[in-house]
Parts: sequence; C-alpha cells; structure tokens
Amino acid sequence: MSEAIKELLYKMGDDALVLGHRNSEWTGLGPILEEDIAFSSLAQDQIGHALALYTLLEKEFAEPDPDRIAFGRDEMQYKCCHFVELPIGEYDFSLMRDFLFDHAEQCRFTSLQGSSFAPLAALAKKIKGELKYHTLHGDLWVTKLGNGTEESHARMQSALNECMRFALGMFEPGEFENELIESGVFIGENALQQEWLAAITPIIEKAGLTMPDLSKIEAEYGGRKGYHTEYLAPMLEEMTEVYRSEEPTAVW
Repeated sequence: MSEAIKELLYKMGDDALVLGHRNSEWTGLGPILEEDIAFSSLAQDQIGHALALYTLLEKEFAEPDPDRIAFGRDEMQYKCCHFVELPIGEYDFSLMRDFLFDHAEQCRFTSLQGSSFAPLAALAKKIKGELKYHTLHGDLWVTKLGNGTEESHARMQSALNECMRFALGMFEPGEFENELIESGVFIGENALQQEWLAAITPIIEKAGLTMPDLSKIEAEYGGRKGYHTEYLAPMLEEMTEVYRSEEPTAVW
C-alpha cells in the first residue's frame, strides 16, 4: 500500500509544483495589476501545497526532504500531467487552465477528506479551504469574459477547446488505482473526473461557452508514467538552476 500512496502523493505534489512555477511566470506580466497579484498568490499557494505533500512523503515514507524532491530529480521521475507543463501562453489560456485545474483540485481534496490514510485526510481539510478562493477567482473571470465582448467570448471559447484534451489528462489512472480505491484511500480518477465535470459544466454554461464534445477528444496521457511534453525539461532546467549550483549540504 505504501507504494500506491507514494505514487498518489508524488503526482499531486508535482502537479502543484509545476503549475505553481508556471503561474509565478505571470509576476510582472499580468494584464492588469489585480491579476498580476492574483496569479502570484495562486502560485504561492500551489507551491505551498506541493511542499505539504512532499513533506508527507518525507515524514510518512522516509522519502528525501522536500527540496530534494522538488529540485533534485530527473525529468522522468516527475509524475505531473501534461496540462501543467504547458507554457503560460496568453492570459485567456492561463486563466482557463487554472479554472479547470483548480476545480479538479477542489474535487480531489474534498474527496480526500474521507481518505483512510489519516495524514492525507487531515491535509486535505486544510488545503480545501484555500482552494475555495482559487475557484472563486476562476469562476468570476471565466464568467465575466465569456459574457463580455465578442472578442473576449471567442478567446475564452478557444482557450476551453484548446485546454480540454490536456485537462482530461489530469485524470490519467495510476498504476495502483484499484488498490487505492479498494483500501479507501482515494475514490479513483474516473469518479473524480465525473465530479469535476459536474462542477465545471454549470459555470461554463453560465459563461455562455459551449462544452466541447468529450466523446471526440482523446485525453493527453503519459505524464503519470514519466513521459512528458517538450516543455517540461527546459522549465526544470530553469527552476532548479540555483539548487543545482549549490552543494547538496549547503545551508542558506
């Protein structure tokens, strides 16, 4: 069971770390000051969630310390989905990505409050409260821009269409999926995806957008098995530059 829980924690932590780093790239580049600050705040929370999950790995499973997990691994050892690896692109893409990702996280941590793995259940209760503000931010702007001008509506619809195949990749089943479900640790990716669709569909409709036909979309899988897009390696090169320049035992 420990290997199954470790895999779950690694993929959740890696999703949060990589998207947190991507969102930090908006610092100083936001379309308005409010959004510049908002994306910086989202990034800080997401990297904090990664730290909390990596800390569980260290304390409960004797894995390396959080800094070494975050900055000391090779590309194929990361278990993040392709969705979080993509460059920030234009604001409409980053906003739609965060909207879809944060609702998935809200569903994931809500379900994990009832996990049979008590340390994760306790952490889920704390993180779920923070995610409330993430989803409020995404809901507000997706609705506002979807119902805005002809251009803003078109751009949000285009972003939704572009994001969806990658967003479905967030729910790539892991190697230990059945074991996690049977032991009550996690409800499973298929059930989580259904909860996510039920959460986002009313907001997409309220925004005047059209949900893509999911039956015609092939999900982007591979990240959970260590196979990543061409964007992850250069991002890791930049993200780990300072860590790699120091001796492993250096103290700040």
